[in-house]
Amino acid sequence: MTTQSTNSAPSRRKRFRDSDLWWSFTHSWSARIAAVLLIVLIGSAFLAPWIAPQNPYDAASLDMWKSELPPIWQQGSEMPYLLGTDTQGRDMLSVLLYGTRISVMIGFASVIFSLLIGLTLGLVAGYFGGIADNLLMRVGDVVLSIPTILIAILVSAVVRQMLPTNLREIGAAAVLVLAITLSGWVQYARTVRAQTIVERGKEYVMAAKLLNVPKHRIMFRHILPNTLTPVLVAATLSFGMAILTEATLSFLGIGMPPGQPSLGTLIRIGNQYLFSGLWWMVIFPVVQLSLLVISVNLLGDWLRDALNPKLR
Repeated sequence: MTTQSTNSAPSRRKRFRDSDLWWSFTHSWSARIAAVLLIVLIGSAFLAPWIAPQNPYDAASLDMWKSELPPIWQQGSEMPYLLGTDTQGRDMLSVLLYGTRISVMIGFASVIFSLLIGLTLGLVAGYFGGIADNLLMRVGDVVLSIPTILIAILVSAVVRQMLPTNLREIGAAAVLVLAITLSGWVQYARTVRAQTIVERGKEYVMAAKLLNVPKHRIMFRHILPNTLTPVLVAATLSFGMAILTEATLSFLGIGMPPGQPSLGTLIRIGNQYLFSGLWWMVIFPVVQLSLLVISVNLLGDWLRDALNPKLR
């Protein structure tokens, strides 16, 4: 048994290395650069408790005498504050790492929940059709008729007001995930619905029905795997958009609080001091956010082309 499992693992790795997807990745310089950049950004963010010079959430570790220090290459800087400090004496590099972790977690969680809702509703609408299809798609049309950011602002503002005052900061991340999820599930539902309508008329689905296979098993075990290619591409691109949406909400003041800053919160705070000469408080978060979103979008574009059979 052990020998069989040992032999199967290398064979799976070999099949992956011989696949068209891996060949496309190794022959795309933009995908390789984006992947390395994304690994560095996300990896350093999640390793922040071990590699960051300071814990910006620990008030005892902050020193107001060290506030507003410039980056290390300017006069008046001080080690170990490589990127300078903010007005509270927080190390900018540490704040960036912790803020990136918050933004990535919110973006990832919102994409996962949007996927779960969109996949389920899309399968139901495409497989059963009729009233369920019309109802779900009309709801989706209403959601699509409103700009995503407005839906996120509305949901975030309403839910935040419904929470007790002492829970608003604690539940800020959950509110953001809910707001982005409710505005992002429609694209997955429409994509899966279109694919399901095509797949439900194929012979393997007809054979499963003749064998009295339960409907939920047909949908999730047989049809769903054949609809995941376009959904995977959409999810990759939506990850970058979710991070941008979170940053926008935080920049507008209805996202993460200053005590738990995301990249959007850091940009909002730094923007207040931009004309005071503290340019590093806003420039570095903007650069970090831009690199994160660009790397995700480059990977999404590569994945879309790599999984398109017409381009092979």
